[in-house]
Amino acid sequence: MFTVRGTKKFLDRVGRPTADPPSSSTALGDWYANVLFWRPQIVLFVNAVTFVPVLMPLAPSADVVARFPTAMAEAFQALGIDRRFVVSETEEMSSAVLAKTASRQVLGVMNEFAFMAEHTISTGGSDSSDLLRLSVWLANTIVGPIGKDDGYTPLGALQRVVAAATPDS
Repeated sequence: MFTVRGTKKFLDRVGRPTADPPSSSTALGDWYANVLFWRPQIVLFVNAVTFVPVLMPLAPSADVVARFPTAMAEAFQALGIDRRFVVSETEEMSSAVLAKTASRQVLGVMNEFAFMAEHTISTGGSDSSDLLRLSVWLANTIVGPIGKDDGYTPLGALQRVVAAATPDS
């Protein structure tokens, strides 16, 4: 089970939040979600622990949360994350709870990611239809709250969590 902490724009399209959500059972914990009003509309998911972003289409909004684990797995595969970790996380994500946002820091990172992605698209650096490529690019950008030990990037922070959660074979 995992918790999706949505902005008002996201929750208005997806569903009602739970007042007191339980703790996520995944290694990565909660995910934050916001709607980007591109054509077509996009959802930006950002992990609360690593700040790893995943962009995916909003439509159909009724099942966007159910489709998210697959989009996350595709992004993690493109980032070269250990398959065992990806399988473990997606299995734990069989059910989800909606909640309101609780971290201004994560919201700030989400705003920066939205700005960077929109700028990249507007300058011809990427196409809005290539959400996986944008997600990978954003995961490799420097993010202020991430420290030197993780290389200042969401990917570095994700690799640290994966190393701690995945036993050596």
